[in-house]
Amino acid sequence: MSLQKINTRTIVLILMILAATAMRFVSYKFPLMSNFTPVGAIALFGGAYFTDKWKAYMVPLLALFVSDIFINYMYTSKWVLMYSGSIYMYICFAIMVLIGTFIKKVNIVNVTLASFAGVLVHWLIMDLPWLYGSLYSHTLAGYGASLVAAIPFEKNMILGDILFGAILFGGFELAKSKYTALQTKRQLAL
Repeated sequence: MSLQKINTRTIVLILMILAATAMRFVSYKFPLMSNFTPVGAIALFGGAYFTDKWKAYMVPLLALFVSDIFINYMYTSKWVLMYSGSIYMYICFAIMVLIGTFIKKVNIVNVTLASFAGVLVHWLIMDLPWLYGSLYSHTLAGYGASLVAAIPFEKNMILGDILFGAILFGGFELAKSKYTALQTKRQLAL
């Protein structure tokens, strides 16, 4: 496969991730859509399609980091690079990229299962009560209360992952079927 095909595929993947990342800003205007974002789908997408695994992690996490800076500014009128819990959030999304690497055959079932697994990881880690101040007691009961309180946000997250996953995965699969430059060397050999 030529260098042109590798670059074309990488560029298209990055552009799709950037376009999806822009959708994060919609939830700022519509608070009911809190967590209805493409970040989980982006992480799964990057893990599934980048052949260089360092790109699979770097591109989605960098898109998340840069968009977080602007979103935090929109909410606080301050430029915030990191905040309490951001490391845990990035760990969650890195795990989602890892989950995406296990998607070997892109289909509705596999992408949906990966989306549920990613949201489950996010829910179980991000709602640990001892990660953030004292909103919930630092006990199993506090953890349970935190998990229950997070259900509406995680529901929005799974809906966002499924919708944006369908757009990203479906769109790229359609593009791959029309343009051989988007296929991997292995796919071209088949």
